[in-house]
Amino acid sequence: MTRGKLDPNELYKLKALQGVSLESVEGLLETCDVKTLEKGELLLKFGQPNTRMYMILSGQLSVHLDSPESEAVAVLDAGETVGELSVIDNRPASAYVVAAAQARLLAIDEARFWNLVNASHDFAINLLMLLAARLRTNNTTVSSNIRLQREYKRNAMIDGLTTLYNRRWLDEALPRFVTRYGRGAQALTIVIVDVDHFKSFNDTYGHPVGDQVLVEVAKTLLANIRPADLVARYGGEEFLVILPDTDAKGGRIVAERLRTAVSQIRLGPPAGRDRRITISCGGACLRAGEPVAQLIAHADEALYQAKNSGRNRVSFADA
Repeated sequence: MTRGKLDPNELYKLKALQGVSLESVEGLLETCDVKTLEKGELLLKFGQPNTRMYMILSGQLSVHLDSPESEAVAVLDAGETVGELSVIDNRPASAYVVAAAQARLLAIDEARFWNLVNASHDFAINLLMLLAARLRTNNTTVSSNIRLQREYKRNAMIDGLTTLYNRRWLDEALPRFVTRYGRGAQALTIVIVDVDHFKSFNDTYGHPVGDQVLVEVAKTLLANIRPADLVARYGGEEFLVILPDTDAKGGRIVAERLRTAVSQIRLGPPAGRDRRITISCGGACLRAGEPVAQLIAHADEALYQAKNSGRNRVSFADA
């Protein structure tokens, strides 16, 4: 570090000194050290004590959270400050600060920092405004990150092909339904839907046609359930429909409606309009105190019966 007479032009560019009478603080600033950093050199390390505020006279600093090599979360240009929070609250540095380019910094130790605050009301106000702006920026970043996290979570719960809920969502949602309806006051029915002879679509016409089949079935299922009902891609060519406030009789009616609607789908080339899509449905109504696994097992058994009975039909587990 070096000391010497500071260039007034550099001082005028410092945001913390905007509107400050330099005559009132010149004596304090002239006794401060000037630190030079080469590009890539570390200024502050996360978790380590820091007792200085740095004003950037020239160059640029970058701020990193995980490590000095991680992506920068902020870039500080000439005129800005860093490190003042540690001086104010006497806590370690909360991030890594690295020279993004060669930089010259005015290093103000704790004693001179508080002397500046006492000597200049304008300096104190500027500092407060800088911290408020930084807080708002951080809040915006946090809000943006929360929105991104929600979006990532939503995408993680959606099947990329059919845009229905996926198995991960189902594994979280179905237990909540079972807990809610398991007391027996209201009925809950599920229907497992399986596309008949799906392998032959892939083997005969190729996977793009197989994907088209799944998309068309998904759209048809969605179009033929109530707003309160839910449908998810259970896996492969299977779907699972959740029917709240629906008993076995009502569930059978819904399943028959879905089966009929799917049978009316007509594929375009290359499969041709003569190639029909059919589904088999296995349903089960939740019994009081029944766990999720048992409910699904009953629906699976019913589906097995439907497929063994010739497919393109609905079967329900005995109550």
